[in-house]
Amino acid sequence: MPSIIGFYSLTFGLIISFLIIFFSIQNFKNSDSLDKKIVTFTFLQFLFVFISFIGLILSFVNSDFSNETVFNHSHTTKPLFYKISGTWGNHEGSLLLWLLVLTLFIFIFLIKSNAQPKKYRILTLLFQQVIIIGFFIFLLKTSNPFNYILPIPEEGLGLNPILQDPALAIHPPILYLGYVGSSIIFSSALAATSTNYLSKEWAKHIKIWVLISWIFLSLGILLGSIWAYYELGWGGFWFWDPVENVSLMPWLALITLLHCVIVMEKRLILTSWAVILSIATFSLSMCGTFLVRSGILNSVHTFANDPERGLFILIFLFSLIFLSLFIFFFFHKTDNKNLNSLNLFSKETSIIVNNWFMMYFLSVVLIGTIYPIFLDVISSEKISVGPPFYHKLIIPFLIPFLIAMTLGLKFKWIKSEIEDKKNLIIFFLISVLISILIVRNFDTNFLIYSVLISSAFFLFFVTVRDFFVKKFSSFSQNISHFGFSLLILSILFNNFLTNETIINLKVGQTHVAEKFIIKFEDVNQSSQKNYESVVGKFSVKNNDGKTDILYPELRIYNQPNIVTSEAYIKTNFFLDKFMTMNYVQNEEYFNIRYQTKPLMLWIWISVILISLGGLTSLLKKKYES
Repeated sequence: MPSIIGFYSLTFGLIISFLIIFFSIQNFKNSDSLDKKIVTFTFLQFLFVFISFIGLILSFVNSDFSNETVFNHSHTTKPLFYKISGTWGNHEGSLLLWLLVLTLFIFIFLIKSNAQPKKYRILTLLFQQVIIIGFFIFLLKTSNPFNYILPIPEEGLGLNPILQDPALAIHPPILYLGYVGSSIIFSSALAATSTNYLSKEWAKHIKIWVLISWIFLSLGILLGSIWAYYELGWGGFWFWDPVENVSLMPWLALITLLHCVIVMEKRLILTSWAVILSIATFSLSMCGTFLVRSGILNSVHTFANDPERGLFILIFLFSLIFLSLFIFFFFHKTDNKNLNSLNLFSKETSIIVNNWFMMYFLSVVLIGTIYPIFLDVISSEKISVGPPFYHKLIIPFLIPFLIAMTLGLKFKWIKSEIEDKKNLIIFFLISVLISILIVRNFDTNFLIYSVLISSAFFLFFVTVRDFFVKKFSSFSQNISHFGFSLLILSILFNNFLTNETIINLKVGQTHVAEKFIIKFEDVNQSSQKNYESVVGKFSVKNNDGKTDILYPELRIYNQPNIVTSEAYIKTNFFLDKFMTMNYVQNEEYFNIRYQTKPLMLWIWISVILISLGGLTSLLKKKYES
């Protein structure tokens, strides 16, 4: 019954889309204010999609295996929490979640934009409905979450065990809030361009949506990184995996767009940048959807392999891009006159410089992600682009980017000289000295990494000082830039100082290393609801005489029948001790991976600080609604 209700609710939601378009076109021509019927129908549309989503959740909770989606992705022994999260842990359910957030955001947009021009609001609604209708058709035609199975199976196939994790359960909804927020920015930018409303008022209005989308996308990426760190067993928080990259690209575009909107608020320049970045951000979000769901990427994150679905999204994406570029070229009035008045030593110029750096980083990630795909299509040659590619192309440019960011903080709007020159010189010299003392102890590229660490420390010291000498109005800017400097430093030191030992041990054996001694104390087995657990007990005695007890685990799931390795991580403010164990086939030995990873906690904290900067900017003043 919930599946039937869910399907018909989805169908009614699509019908309401056409009613919204009909009344919106009428209202656009004939009235000076927004027709209340339109807001009512928009709410009804959201309500029907919400009912449909609840119907899918209830189907999972009740283990209704007459529903094909439930059969493919659930099992009676699965814990309730993962039955619920399994609703969006698959292709069909995740797209329904996309649609739910799309309809929610456009409803919120309408009720929160009363002070905006009527034509602008209606056009934003119309552009958004084009996207919503596309997702309705995509769901009903190729990805129906309510397909019926007959005869009804007695048991389901289960959810991939690596997806049965709290961080990954809440990761997709938060990430989608960021992705779908970019759709409002996209529709709003096209509406503002069409009505010649690219003004300071529009910048102030849309800034709230940019911040919301960017904050949620940041937190969604953070949760995905934390999950990859402890769940995949190799102790990495970012490996330039293609699906990781497709979430990073819209994030880079969003942060660039945010700075453009800030400039627009002050001087009404960079309007072309703002429109193009609004289009690019949503296009990259949609591109990520295409890459993940088309099956052309090889990644642990992908969960669909259907060329028909991929082709639909690709055609839909190109249609939206063509529409948006047509509107941009035919309706947008350039702002070259204002750009010619820019002074070299001004905050807006520094933002433009850093925007070009961000676009370069975005281009590197985009090329590294899609180049293997095109090469495979053209020549059937399969290659993978890994960390060395990104490190070689990004690290050298990260140095001037950090320096420009630091100096840009000391400029004022329109025209100024660099503030605090004496302090800047002192901080830079201290940064260089610290980096030389650090890097000389490592077998690495001395020049590149010493300058990179110097640049990161330079930004770090300047933003720390600004907390004490600037007013609270600069707090959001300071905390985000401070968080970014902390992120770069934490990643660099983590990269330099990580140690790894991989050994084979059986119970009772000891491994003696230079800085520690590992002893395999014991192994215990237990039965859980949907898996068998094998927990190892290891003592790690360090040179300082302290002993840590670590408990890595193996889980043998019953449905599907998969063995996973669960890392045991002992964390403090400065160091993570990370251990995993795996079976060695046909032997009594276990393969043990033990790592010491410094400053891991500060990587997570730094991203939270960056997001907190966005949140304080969102809350520090009341935006025009």
